[in-house]
Amino acid sequence: MGKKTNENLSIIDKELKIEGSIKSSGKLIIKGHVTGTIEGDVVIIAEDGQVNSSSTKVSSITIGGNFQGEVTASKELIILATGTCAGKVECMDLIVENGGILNAEVSCKTSSKLSAGKDMNGFGSQKSKQGKQIEL
Repeated sequence: MGKKTNENLSIIDKELKIEGSIKSSGKLIIKGHVTGTIEGDVVIIAEDGQVNSSSTKVSSITIGGNFQGEVTASKELIILATGTCAGKVECMDLIVENGGILNAEVSCKTSSKLSAGKDMNGFGSQKSKQGKQIEL
């Protein structure tokens, strides 16, 4: 058990509704309702959690509840079987469990390209040398 024991843990519980900006370090667990912007390390939206965000910038996000808006995850975005994600997604790795719902504009990029430029290469583009790409 060589992990840090002083990692921050914050919880927005079921009965809590927040409107505004949230900045957190460590792990943020959302079981309530959040409307606004989120900036942090690891965000987990529990099955009861609902987030409506115009800008969410995190290293990792796991969605077990409902997320609507724009999210940028520098590492990974995970949608659990109980989760729903709608809006605009930009991430390095994307995982959607069987039963999870993803209804979003999606850009999966390498870390050097994440949020770097506005010249997003679409599916079927021949230009991406470093980015992950699926040709249809």
